[in-house]
Amino acid sequence: MNGSREDERAPDSRAWRAAEFFAGIGLAGAGLAAAGIEVAWANDISKTKFEMFRRHFGEASAERYLVGDLGDVQPDSLPTDVDLAWASFPCTDLSVAGGRAGLHKGIASSTFWHFIKAISKLGDARPAVIALENVTAFATSHSGRDIASAIKSLNGLGYTIDVLSIDAKRFLPQSRPRLFLVGSLYPVESTTEPNDARPDWLSPIFDDPSLRTHRMALPQLPQSTTTTLADIARLVPEGDARWWDASRVAEYESSLSPHQLARYESLRDESALTIRTAYRRMRGGVPRWEMRNDEIAGCLRTSRGGSSKQAVVELGRGCVRIRWMTPVEYAALMGAPDFTLSETPAHHAYSGFGDAVCTPVVDWLARNYLISLLEASRCAVESDQSLESVAS
Repeated sequence: MNGSREDERAPDSRAWRAAEFFAGIGLAGAGLAAAGIEVAWANDISKTKFEMFRRHFGEASAERYLVGDLGDVQPDSLPTDVDLAWASFPCTDLSVAGGRAGLHKGIASSTFWHFIKAISKLGDARPAVIALENVTAFATSHSGRDIASAIKSLNGLGYTIDVLSIDAKRFLPQSRPRLFLVGSLYPVESTTEPNDARPDWLSPIFDDPSLRTHRMALPQLPQSTTTTLADIARLVPEGDARWWDASRVAEYESSLSPHQLARYESLRDESALTIRTAYRRMRGGVPRWEMRNDEIAGCLRTSRGGSSKQAVVELGRGCVRIRWMTPVEYAALMGAPDFTLSETPAHHAYSGFGDAVCTPVVDWLARNYLISLLEASRCAVESDQSLESVAS
């Protein structure tokens, strides 16, 4: 992958092992696996997402997946032999689209504290490295108090924390900015060199003297992908029932604002075909369709809520065709184009992928950051063991 460090571990070294909390359909784990990190344990409360996981990854992988509320998982069921813990905890109460109840009062996002308790229960067996993923609004939720509270709780477990912002559009034709917290039990050398993954709006976190943070040197993120939605969109033949009929297209057109309508008509009258995506949003209490002004998809969401589903709009040569985005396209836009969907209802697929993490983003983060931390932690442990041996 462009800009990635290769894994230089010795062939006979023990493979890195990870636990995937809030695993969903397993896309974060797939990204870790692509970088050479084995997911040895996974957990999620959703039976529906587990079934999607099982159908794709198989029965052998499903055996390591514990279905149930993390808050109810007993200590003897937690993983004690992993190097990394990954947690993509629910974003519902942190995102702009949600109610922003926050990390403490939100029913969904407060499950973060179940993760903290689980890691705490592991004691000395807790992993050397942790990685958490959520929406970028986490950084500003409750004026920054939520993320400060989260980092302090991780500091209390011994981890120094780095914070990154990575948009999936660097890798895929989908705008999906996400926040990543990366923690290490061992000291990490910091850099003052600027990096695209640490935009200026993250500075208040690093400048807070009450938080133990670091900024590890990283390569720059890849430039935005040259892949467009047209490369991802599946060919749906003329006459297919998935294309909206004339009355529904007319309803779409009537909901457009003057600015949106002008863009729509301009693209419709072009000599070349263009594919765009559109969301239905409430503007002044009125539902309106809004089409993106670029050739990438908007952020995929779950199937819950009236504005959650994304439409594909094909325009040009005086014609327009509109349909809902398909589950196969959702999979491709999350970096899992071959995901098994044959037995999965569409609404389950939309929810599964809408809640997931883009696989190539995790792959990049693992190759360029997590593995370096894991290697450093192993060296630190071996050094400590050598000193203890000499002392004895």
